[in-house]
Amino acid sequence: MNTVRLDVDKGAGVAVVTLDRPERLNAVDLEMVRELGRLWREFRFDDSVRAVVLAGSGGRAFCTGIDRDAVVPQPNSPYMQDDPLLDAGPKANGLWKPVVAAVEGMACGGAFYLLGECEFVVAGAGAAFFDPHTTYGMVSAYESMLMAQRMPYGEVARMALMGSAERLSARRAHEVGLVSELTEDGGALPAAVECATVIAGYPPEAVQGTVRALWAAREAGLAQAFAQAPHLISLGNLPGARQAELFAARRAEFRTR
Repeated sequence: MNTVRLDVDKGAGVAVVTLDRPERLNAVDLEMVRELGRLWREFRFDDSVRAVVLAGSGGRAFCTGIDRDAVVPQPNSPYMQDDPLLDAGPKANGLWKPVVAAVEGMACGGAFYLLGECEFVVAGAGAAFFDPHTTYGMVSAYESMLMAQRMPYGEVARMALMGSAERLSARRAHEVGLVSELTEDGGALPAAVECATVIAGYPPEAVQGTVRALWAAREAGLAQAFAQAPHLISLGNLPGARQAELFAARRAEFRTR
């Protein structure tokens, strides 16, 4: 595997999946989507893995969403859109084993596809969350829909609408419920592994049934929301060339709250 690193402690029953493109701030390319999907599907059949931790390498970012250099051919129709990130998460691949996210550094944009399919998030003190879509003339659809399941409406709306001008600090993310545990910098991964190890020690049928029950409480609303997303994106996104212009002209200034 070139874009994802896997470490398994079979004694503890815990697998650590690490997004491993630090030179690209762990942005997701099509190869990473394929590797993640393959791992999630393999875990369904591997009884030695009873809980999973998802992390990012390098410390600067957990994940910065889709790699802007990734080429995703699209049908010439507003009724058919291919979004590779929809296939990147554990739930999308039928995995009902618990997944805990360990976030250090930036988590933005398409990273929320992955965080939205984890059971809970542990973050280092220097983590920061933001959604730059609107800044670059793009609709924040799937990202906002997933985060609306984890944070108060006003917090999700502010993050999506303020775009790249503002970042949600780890402290604030903890206050509003996106982050379940706040650690010192560099402490998110060991804290997440500790939680996963406890969970992996419980009877797996009960754990997996609980994960499925929790997701059942969310998925009906998500399915209805997701059905609207392609049309909203088609109507609201600027042409790709104009998005690229806005991205190239981006400013480095931002406020962290």
